[in-house]
Amino acid sequence: MKILVIGAGNMGLTYAHGMAQSDLLKEKDLMILDNSAEKIAELRAEGTFDVYEKLEDCLPKADIVFIAVKPYHSDEVFEAIKAHKRPDQIFVSIMAGVTIKTMQEAMDIKKVVRAMPNLAAQVGHGFTSFIGSKEVSRLELLTVEKLIDTTGRSIKLANEMEIDKSTGISGSGPAYVFYFMESMMEAATKMGFCEKDARLMVAQTFQGAVELFNSSDINPTAWMDRVASKGGTTRAALDSMEENNVKELIKDAAYAAFDRAVQLGKESNK
Repeated sequence: MKILVIGAGNMGLTYAHGMAQSDLLKEKDLMILDNSAEKIAELRAEGTFDVYEKLEDCLPKADIVFIAVKPYHSDEVFEAIKAHKRPDQIFVSIMAGVTIKTMQEAMDIKKVVRAMPNLAAQVGHGFTSFIGSKEVSRLELLTVEKLIDTTGRSIKLANEMEIDKSTGISGSGPAYVFYFMESMMEAATKMGFCEKDARLMVAQTFQGAVELFNSSDINPTAWMDRVASKGGTTRAALDSMEENNVKELIKDAAYAAFDRAVQLGKESNK
């Protein structure tokens, strides 16, 4: 099995390194393509992958192709792929908003897996949702899932609309967490803590809370009740959030990301 990753940006390299460090591939079974001379030189010096600058030199060799470019570059990439693809190849897209139908028609292909990863894949704790076209067999989809799971965990979704929904939760989700962390860090420095201590306090608090949450089936409300007591400090904070409608604002933000993903899909189908 030979894998090609098109695009050596953040997510492309994240998947490439994850797959390279796994037991799924033999050395040099992983190819990577980029159009930046600087990036190509950097990757060749690293020596982990077979590095290419021309699609026609690597695409025909690949069994599975990861497309990791920005959606606004997709048209030119699709046109180039169409000229050199094989009918038995599987194409895995991690482009937000670009639908399976759009890719099938633009590249004249059948086997497509659409995936939505998140940034935590860079540290091996990512979450990816995915779905395949009907032409992708169960065995092929299982193979893709194993490759995806080299960067964390994943779930297979029931329909393509759920990809857009997962964009609003897990795909964009790390940014929501960072937003909340930043707010807490700013509060800490305003209280007089130095930035180093504020960072440690907030990071350890988030990490500890996640570890607690994952340690049992207890829901978030029950955990909040364990921290908060009537008339106490935590209850004062939670009451302030409720009064300011914070929970609904967070939901609105998730739906804004979901709606934008749907809009991008409509634009890509035009």
